[in-house]
Amino acid sequence: MVRFKRSRTPSKYIYYALQLYFSGLSLRKTSERLCLLRSSEERNHVSIWNWIQRYKPKRIFQKKSKVSSEFIIDETLIKAGNEYVWLWIAIEPIDKIILGIRISIERTMLVAERFLQELVRKYRKHPVSTDGGAWYPQACKFLKLDHHFHSPYRKSIIERTIQFVKDRTESFDDYFPCRKKSNRKLEHILNWFNMFIDMHNKIISLHC
Repeated sequence: MVRFKRSRTPSKYIYYALQLYFSGLSLRKTSERLCLLRSSEERNHVSIWNWIQRYKPKRIFQKKSKVSSEFIIDETLIKAGNEYVWLWIAIEPIDKIILGIRISIERTMLVAERFLQELVRKYRKHPVSTDGGAWYPQACKFLKLDHHFHSPYRKSIIERTIQFVKDRTESFDDYFPCRKKSNRKLEHILNWFNMFIDMHNKIISLHC
């Protein structure tokens, strides 16, 4: 349960509002839904915006997914304010659970290596499936991981996952609700995605 100190709104309502927001509703629509539950106490979209800023998950991906055969990995550009950053995503091929994410300014072998190290630390070593980007083979070789290119099926599921994530960020919030200074922008975006992916994985788990 998400806990917020000195908040007049009970944690369960804040968590529900975050669920609504990250499932696809705008800030204003989320506020309207919440007011239906809390008719005696109005919470506008600014309040929900503030809750999003304060949410910092301590243990994202709390229930570790079983990796059946391999890490399927890809990366894509996303817009953050007036800049673009790289979003790296790894998924599991059977249940399509998102295993991990990473945000970076550059797309290099070093970033790929660090991302793979995080995955190995959480899930142990598994073969890595990629689209053939030049930064992956050397990173896999250094970490002693088997590397191969996506099969048509693997390619389709990772592309669908990435498009789903991009659609969510572009639907109404291209700029990410952030007032942080630029040197903390990556940290803020990562917190945003951690919450979103946590919700996404929970929904998938309910249907598996």
